[in-house]
Amino acid sequence: MTIKKTTKLGGSASHITVSKTGHGLMMMTWKPTPVPDEQAFEAIKAGLDSLPPNTQMLLNSGEFYGMNPRHANLELVSRFFEKYPEYRDKAFLSVKGGYKPDEVKGAYRPDKLELDTSPETTRLTVNVINEKLRGMKRMDLFEISRLAPEVYSVEDHMRVLKQLRDEGHFDHVGLSEVRAETIRKCNAVVPIAAVEIEVSPWSYSKETQEDIAVCKELAIPVVAYSPLGRGFLTGQVKRPEDFEPGDIRRNFSRYKVDAMAHNFALVDGLSAIAAKKGITPAQLSIAWVSARGPHVIPIPGSSHKKRTLENLAGGDLELTPEDLAEVDAVREAHPVQGGRYFDEVPVEKLHLMV
Repeated sequence: MTIKKTTKLGGSASHITVSKTGHGLMMMTWKPTPVPDEQAFEAIKAGLDSLPPNTQMLLNSGEFYGMNPRHANLELVSRFFEKYPEYRDKAFLSVKGGYKPDEVKGAYRPDKLELDTSPETTRLTVNVINEKLRGMKRMDLFEISRLAPEVYSVEDHMRVLKQLRDEGHFDHVGLSEVRAETIRKCNAVVPIAAVEIEVSPWSYSKETQEDIAVCKELAIPVVAYSPLGRGFLTGQVKRPEDFEPGDIRRNFSRYKVDAMAHNFALVDGLSAIAAKKGITPAQLSIAWVSARGPHVIPIPGSSHKKRTLENLAGGDLELTPEDLAEVDAVREAHPVQGGRYFDEVPVEKLHLMV
């Protein structure tokens, strides 16, 4: 297949055309049993091979997207481009960082990662990312995973990132999990190439909608992570036991037994709409996210070539106004039970949408 839909990045990357659907790499390594290299590589290549001319695909990684070792995702990315250097120019690599560098034994959880966005740690994080990439692929974009404005102003954060960019450690500055007013403040200091937030049929809050609107106004693309609800909206996950022991998703509020049973009504509704259209629930969800705007880039995760191609086909779908209304009617009829991460952990500690 050849991807049909493309869009432009923002800020200093506004000259770069990317496919309308990207690829999230987190769950290749942030689970007890990482995906074997060759399987992961085939999944990544399937997307990059589908690109039209003069187009890149946004690949999304993170400095902490591993259990043991913590940098497993970066090491996977490095091995991929070492083996397939001909794909370097087809990929736009985005990497997150921003937590204390100490190694933690055992499974990582966001409430156990300690945020540290000090200039010293930010510089260290960027250096570690480049060290783990080993020169096999340049970091195209860097973003702090969560800002900590109670410690440093958002303007101070941006000045540090601008300095690191100007020194040549990466090419473009991005944002993650920020509110609309924060996007404005940051973009006034350094042009923002992309803003990453969670967007899906079960994660579409007022703050999310405001972010999408302000990004459209400022010509900044929204990188929509977890468009499939971390797998739940595919209909393939029905109970916590469907995740292997130690999988981080078992700890999230929406994946507890009672919440999953409640939330599956939403999946059933989406599956019924998808069946009528002859597509999968995953494709419907990706198409719905993509329809939030021409600047919205869903980045579904995929560890199989077949699934990558299915996801990309979903991103190319055009939903009619009637289709979109049906999805919204299902969303409104079945409100989601449980927060995006941990209900027992204060939102302030998780630094969501600051």
